[in-house]
Amino acid sequence: MISVGTAGWSIPRAAAHEFPGTGSHLERYSRVLPCAEINSSFHRPHAVKVYERWADSTPPSFRFSVKLPRAITHEGELRRPGPLLDAFFAQVAGLGSKLGALLVQLPPSQVFNLRVAGTFFTKLRERYAGPVVCEPRHITWFDKKAEELLVLHRVARVATDPSKIQAALRPGGWTPDLAGPDEASIVYYRLHGSPRKYWSRYSPERIQQWSSEIAALPDRSDIWCIFDNTASGAAIENALEMTVVSRRPRSR
Repeated sequence: MISVGTAGWSIPRAAAHEFPGTGSHLERYSRVLPCAEINSSFHRPHAVKVYERWADSTPPSFRFSVKLPRAITHEGELRRPGPLLDAFFAQVAGLGSKLGALLVQLPPSQVFNLRVAGTFFTKLRERYAGPVVCEPRHITWFDKKAEELLVLHRVARVATDPSKIQAALRPGGWTPDLAGPDEASIVYYRLHGSPRKYWSRYSPERIQQWSSEIAALPDRSDIWCIFDNTASGAAIENALEMTVVSRRPRSR
């Protein structure tokens, strides 16, 4: 499965014709694209009724990924997360079966600490068995010990663009080739825009390159491709382009 979407679901005026019909932005967006990443959860908590309303506004097959609160990842630096995780999971329960993945984004200053990270992912997995992806941004998270920890807890490492860390451009951690035939696996791309982060629109050639990379992944992979270059409205345009390209038959 290949799910293409954007961070949030705002529809810029220039792309409004691609999302016809009545209703909220989310209702119109979800008729065209199959998933969205909720970023606002990073900045502030949402009541369970808000998540329920979002779930009720979308088709049965629609899925959300949800970014963990900054109080856990940035301010708390993954330490003593129990009460905050409990509160977060009580809120996102409102999505029900439409909760597709959890995103753990770490600050660029967050150095890998085996004890802290191990305790955090243990506590996270005690509360949630579904897909989890992690977007680390410090070089220490790309060594062997960090990779082994992600695999141990069945956490996929996000493939992100742009990045000064070469390994960050490719998926890692709990990848589909490590999962057994009956085990769920996820590959998650977060594409922020390049050269100007959050603003630049990717060229058709770059979209085609990612599409070819995705086509080479195992068929059983649950693939997410989220465009985060939302500041200029480019994310919607790139998502629509990727959707068209990814629907073409695979060559293998």
